[in-house]
Order: sequence, then C-alpha cells, then structure tokens
Amino acid sequence: MNTEERAELIESLQSKAAYIRKRICEAANRIGTTMHVGGPLSATDVAVALYYKYLGFDPERLDDPDRNKFILSKGHNGVLLYNILTDLGLYDWTHIFEGYNVPGQPFGMHPNRKYIRGIEASTGSLGHGLPLGLGMAIANRIDQRASRIYVMVGDGELQEGSNWEAIMYAGSHQINNLVCIVDNNRGSVAFEYDENLHYDISAAFEAFGWEAAEINGNDMGQVVDTFEKLTAIPVDTTSKPTVIVSNTLKGYGVDFMMDAPRWKWHLGMINDERLAQAIDSIDRGLAEKAAR
Repeated sequence: MNTEERAELIESLQSKAAYIRKRICEAANRIGTTMHVGGPLSATDVAVALYYKYLGFDPERLDDPDRNKFILSKGHNGVLLYNILTDLGLYDWTHIFEGYNVPGQPFGMHPNRKYIRGIEASTGSLGHGLPLGLGMAIANRIDQRASRIYVMVGDGELQEGSNWEAIMYAGSHQINNLVCIVDNNRGSVAFEYDENLHYDISAAFEAFGWEAAEINGNDMGQVVDTFEKLTAIPVDTTSKPTVIVSNTLKGYGVDFMMDAPRWKWHLGMINDERLAQAIDSIDRGLAEKAAR
C-alpha cells in the first residue's frame, strides 16, 4: 500500500468510524433505557478497521469455514457490533433502536450468537472470549485453515484469571493465528483502572510468550499500520500470538464524555440536547482530522 492509498484508506475508515459513533449515540438517545456507551465509543476505530478492511467480513459468507473471526469478549459493548452489522446490511436500524434489550427481541445488552447472525460467540460473562478464541485458533491450526481469530477484551476484564490461563497456553504453544486486542480505556463501571491494579499490560503478555504492539487505538493511522503488519497469515508454529494494546479514551469522539471521569459514561442515556452536542462533537473531530 503506497502513501496515497494509505491516506485514502485512513480517511475512509475515519469517516465510517464517525458514522458508527453517531449511530451509537443515537441509540443511546432512542432506546429509552440505560445502555453501555463509553466503551463502544472507545473501541469503534479498531472495530471499524477490522470489519471494513482487515477481517474480510462478508455478510454473504457467514458460514465460510475459512473466514477470519472476531470475538467481542467485552460483550457489554454489543451495541457497537449491532450498529456495524446493521450498516453492513444484516439488519435494519429499527431492530436496534426499538428492539435493544427488549424481551423477545434478539438484541440483548450482551450479544447471543443463537439469535444474531454475524456474531461468532455469545459473550458478556467477562473472561470467556479469549479462551473461546484460543480454542477456535487451535482448531484452525489442526484443520490447517489459514485464518485468524481476533478477540477484543477490556482492560478491566483482564482481571479475570481465565484470560491469563489462555494467555499462558497460547504463548507456550505459539498459537500464532490468535490476536488479542486490549481496549485499554482505563475505566470500568465503578472506578478508574489505576485505582485497582498497576501493571504493564504489554510486558505481562510478553512474559507469557506473546508479541506485543502498543498503539493509540483512537488514531486510525496507527490502527491501520498495526493491522497491515498482520496481513500475512502465519502457517508455521514457530512465531508467537500477538497482543495489540489499544490505548483509548472512554467515550472517544464525544467531548462531554471524554472530559468526564472515565467511569461516568460506562453506562448512560443521552437526551435530545446531549445528542445534538454529541453529533456536533463527532463532526468537529472528524473535520479536525481531515484538516491535518
């Protein structure tokens, strides 16, 4: 990819990320109940880069055994996936805005693969997605399938011990078709992350035999450059699994969320006035990036 192609790709993905962020904010306004909003906004850039470029996601080939897979282990951010899948043509917006977390409707607060096409794993019980992804990656290796398993976890979720069992096994057995993405927005529902644990995430993964990359996950240029390095599917068993520590801001793109304590917008609703402010903030942010 030359310089011009890279610039065009970044601009396209930035525009799509802004669009998805607006839909997330609109959902927080129209759903009529409290939903997770800060985390979906922080993870939007990485998710958009995957679904619109690097995952090779094809709504017409959801059962392709050779497909790359993405697991949102921090399943409480399911509204991010719902909006992306809707934009890719699998659903209608009314499914999200009118059916979110409504009994009898498929779109629960946490994604359920039994009811939602395009979801690879039911998640929400934190600490389960990475072990599931590890199992899928091992199965792909056994079946000699040249595809990757991407798993996004939250920084708070890494406090679950089941993650570290999977991390230890993947590093020990060089499961090099597994990529863990840590959405490191440094805030959970009850506290800011540094109030609880203090450690270097990249160094911890490296100690278990992983390759680590640390990026600004809200800088699409850095996101693109990192995924570009992963385009060749590994077929050997001598390289390492990869962790991408994606340093992000909770509520990214929406000024009144970014300026608040990190835990404040873990859950929330947006009234009409706030929605207008959020849309304006996202538009201004996109314009500033375009002007650089």
